Amino acid sequence: MKFLVDAQLPRKLAHFLVEHGFDAIHTLDLPLQNNTPDTEIIDIADQTNRAIITKDSDFLHNFIINNKPRKLIIVSTGNLRNQDLLTLFSQNIDTLLALLGENQVIEINTNEVTVLF
Repeated sequence: MKFLVDAQLPRKLAHFLVEHGFDAIHTLDLPLQNNTPDTEIIDIADQTNRAIITKDSDFLHNFIINNKPRKLIIVSTGNLRNQDLLTLFSQNIDTLLALLGENQVIEINTNEVTVLF
């Protein structure tokens, strides 16, 4: 599985995913870095077969209207310490992967992982 971590989330999440054997980049790795427009992030993710991981609800709205991006993980935890975010992903990565294989949009928070679409 390949991921693109959006600007509202720490670069440490992309590093964490790489350390666990996944292909992951952060918006800071893109030419325009965190100034990359959402539409371009979506295009990059879809062209490179990456799931976007974000806190930005604009991506969910875009999915509802345009059916893009193809794969999306919405993080709806509110503010968390970076270590707590990494622990949350560590505890739920198998569930996220399984659900992404069959679905397009997944939401994760501190209580559950939910299929949205």
